[in-house]
Amino acid sequence: MSQMRAVLIKDEKGPVENLYIGEVEKPSPNPGEVLVKVKAFGLNRMDISQREGKYPPPPGASNILGVEFSGHVVEVGRDVTEWKEGDEVLGLAGGGAYAEYIVVPKSNVMKKPEHLSWIEAASIAENFLTAFQALVLVAEIKKGDNVLVHAGASGVGVAAIQLARLYGANHVIATASTSEKLNWLLSLPSGATHAVNYKTQDFAAEVKRITNNKGVDVIIDFVGQSHWQKNIDSLAVDGRMTLLALLSGPEVPSFNLVPILYKRLRIQGSTLRSRSPEYQAELISKFKRDVLGFITSSAGDGPLKIYIHKVYPWTEIQDAHREMEANSNSGKIVAEVV
Repeated sequence: MSQMRAVLIKDEKGPVENLYIGEVEKPSPNPGEVLVKVKAFGLNRMDISQREGKYPPPPGASNILGVEFSGHVVEVGRDVTEWKEGDEVLGLAGGGAYAEYIVVPKSNVMKKPEHLSWIEAASIAENFLTAFQALVLVAEIKKGDNVLVHAGASGVGVAAIQLARLYGANHVIATASTSEKLNWLLSLPSGATHAVNYKTQDFAAEVKRITNNKGVDVIIDFVGQSHWQKNIDSLAVDGRMTLLALLSGPEVPSFNLVPILYKRLRIQGSTLRSRSPEYQAELISKFKRDVLGFITSSAGDGPLKIYIHKVYPWTEIQDAHREMEANSNSGKIVAEVV
């Protein structure tokens, strides 16, 4: 059996120091799959949770970290006619992207836009698909809606802000923890229209001030417990909130249900990694049709831009994880396979 290099975890879980590059068996594509030689992969907070043993990959997925990548096809499985050796792609996986090679269903890769680098392409799939699903499919954003995006400087947050603008939102309010992040979000060409420091300001009061007491129609939240009551206060009548993570905790004590009833609120959780292959294929198809063509580099002139915080060689994967754990990034952290 041929071997490949991959980022592995000593003892299968643990602190950042347990990450190392070792050798594992190189995968082969089954019918309906493609084998991609990875050029770069994006980092996501779920990678930290999985490394710590708190977020196992879905059944059948690789135990190797990483859910988004760019690279070129080197082999296709039987019955695959859409792709051929040499095709440049970006893609989404249940795991396995922190490696030299990855196998994914043929429907989970998209043609890499020629104007994007490997680094830029590697940062698209998880961020933009998650934001597209949460904002467009789940929350059903409409032109003229007011939108609140928490963790605004994160990869998904930046994608959600830009998508809200693309879909015609009125006010797009972002929260973040530092003035540097807030100023950066306001400076982006399709960035937030307003920004709030959730550590020093009451974001619910700011939302009401900005919207003349109407509230926001859509909230994209990653935080959970600590933001819950203010989120409910921030929502307008018929407001919709999509929960993507629970970074501050899952339990909300002594919660009053009355506003949910009388404001007719719709609150829905949304995940992507655990979705069925059929669901992911349909989501990717919609995304390719409606969004992918709008994405450019940060220097481009399209309405959706890619913002890279920092690029690490994958040999420095421990430092890349430390950067993400420090929550200091504005934009995406990407690792390059060298």
